Amino acid sequence: MLYYLDFQVEYPAGMSQPELFKIWAEEADAALDAKKQGIVVNLWKCVGTRRVIAIVDVPDPDTLDRILFDLPIMQKQGQHVRVAVTPLRRYEDFATDVKSRIA
Repeated sequence: MLYYLDFQVEYPAGMSQPELFKIWAEEADAALDAKKQGIVVNLWKCVGTRRVIAIVDVPDPDTLDRILFDLPIMQKQGQHVRVAVTPLRRYEDFATDVKSRIA
């Protein structure tokens, strides 16, 4: 099942930018490894913001929840990361469904 993930990353007062970058570097390694494994279909960093968008392919929502809990950035500063999750339906499946409903 495909999911659209929209990460908004903040960091607490008192945390330096280099400290954030250290955590984010660990996160980047994990994300790129997941991309090699096929879990992450693709991902993008939004220019000028601390926002990352990803399309992931996992079998079910439970798996996605476990993956999100295990991300380095969530373990180290999860209270400062917001993730919006949107399940996606393949358009081909939708088109087939719509066409089957035509009288």
